[in-house]
Amino acid sequence: MNDIDALFRLIDPEARALGFDLVRVKLFGKGDERTLQVMAERPDTRQLTIDDCADLSRRLSDLLDRLEEEGRDPIEGAYRLEVSSPGIDRPLTRLKDYQDWAGHEARVTLTEKQDGQRTFKGDLAGVEGETVLIRSAGGVVSTLPFAAIDDAKLVFTDRLLAATQPLSAEGAEDYEEVPAEDAEEEETN
Repeated sequence: MNDIDALFRLIDPEARALGFDLVRVKLFGKGDERTLQVMAERPDTRQLTIDDCADLSRRLSDLLDRLEEEGRDPIEGAYRLEVSSPGIDRPLTRLKDYQDWAGHEARVTLTEKQDGQRTFKGDLAGVEGETVLIRSAGGVVSTLPFAAIDDAKLVFTDRLLAATQPLSAEGAEDYEEVPAEDAEEEETN
């Protein structure tokens, strides 16, 4: 089958059952080197913890294994399952992402050229209906049909980093000093 829309519809209820929003489902690679990438987030934090990723991964593995046993495997052949948070320089896959991240820099690539270009880079300026607005460094606002967007992601900037809070910074300043001779010994083992 390998239909991404069908995979999204299959995976979305599993993510929602755990309280997560599904951000992206992507199947890439060739032969036995394929990867099913699933990105999800908690609606309140827009992130996932390692435990969240493990919970969703187990849930999806169980579902996919069950479907394979029933002869209804949605993905033909071997693949790896990768479950993750979208990260700071996240992909923009839903119309609401462009509104939620307005004011932050993004790179948007269209399926076909518009006004002589396929790639637009600038600050997201929100949405109007089904159209994404992006403001270039020169102040020009381009209107991009959401349906024509092939790929888009936020650009990692200091402003984006400042706007993205970690789930917990507890223990971040705690560290253990290792004497130089102990560090060298660990490297040789």
